[in-house]
Amino acid sequence: MNRRDFIKTSTVLPMAAAAISVLPQFSVSALAAPGDKWRVFEVTTKVGVLKPAGVTRVWLPLPLAGDTDYQKNLGSTWSVGSGTAAVSTDGKYGAELLYVEFSDASKIPVVELTSRFATRDRGVDLSKSGNAGKADRAELQRYLAPTELIPTDGIVRDTAREITKDVRGGDIDKARAIYEWIVVNTYRDPKTRGCGVGDIKYLLESKNLGGKCADLSALFVGLARSIGIPARDVYGVRVAKSEYGYRSLGVGTDNVTRAQHCRAEFYTASHGWVPVDPADVRKVILEEKADAQLPIDDPQVKAARARLFGSWEMNWLAFNTAADIALPKSGYAKIAFLMYPQAETAAGRFDSLDPDNFRYQMTAQELTPF
Repeated sequence: MNRRDFIKTSTVLPMAAAAISVLPQFSVSALAAPGDKWRVFEVTTKVGVLKPAGVTRVWLPLPLAGDTDYQKNLGSTWSVGSGTAAVSTDGKYGAELLYVEFSDASKIPVVELTSRFATRDRGVDLSKSGNAGKADRAELQRYLAPTELIPTDGIVRDTAREITKDVRGGDIDKARAIYEWIVVNTYRDPKTRGCGVGDIKYLLESKNLGGKCADLSALFVGLARSIGIPARDVYGVRVAKSEYGYRSLGVGTDNVTRAQHCRAEFYTASHGWVPVDPADVRKVILEEKADAQLPIDDPQVKAARARLFGSWEMNWLAFNTAADIALPKSGYAKIAFLMYPQAETAAGRFDSLDPDNFRYQMTAQELTPF
């Protein structure tokens, strides 16, 4: 059963059924050419809304809707108790999410979502000439446009022009200059809640360039877009430890409730979409050594800095690239991005960065292919 058939089958199951459907059989060997190292993971999200009031609504991000050369979607199943559930798609970006609604406020709403996916490490060799083929023009225009928190004019454009004014090469060299500027001039702020907000105009105007991945990745995206380089955030969650020796760039347990991570990528006609992650360089600087911050010229930092322009370690599940999302049937404002579980009742929207009071938990495990 392919993924689309599987999701369709899951969607038309009786919505009141409490049992999770059986996940489909799959073979990693069918996903990759000989020699490719694909890993298979399962992520389970459990949500319980302890204080329902009126209609309760829950929205959970699903894995990337389209398969890529670094991630394959192997299907999702869910249990929603007395609720109703359906897969919904963001109209602009194609992000998929599970929307669950509970109308009976006398019962505790409970949702359990399980997603399986395969990943392999992603890398683009920028030292070699490439031929990415013809791009979708509408897609590129989408990732050149500003969003509510990522403007492309004013101080953003002025900053990007200043960063790249002496660059004599093309888009790759300009993107690299922006990447290096972020690595050198920003810092990871441990006081930032969650992954940050991504308000890049505020970052630049305040001259306080501290934040976390949603801030620093958004800064790369906005600076690149402002000078005509298509770029986008990719929102997701870490699911395993790093196999490259970095304790700060992975998770050490199966509990990934607070392991969300946002990355970035830019487009070049020669190589297509190129992965970058300046935020993780700053994470290595701050968190790799438990008792002290590493200097920027530390060998581990230098290695991460070189590697994270053009590659991602895929101990990570990618959800979507969407921004300014209007959640289906929500009575409240748009959200900047969909990386955390979301929920609301007649009493208001829950704080998605407070999983203990919101009562959600995410766990991940690596599976043995069969």
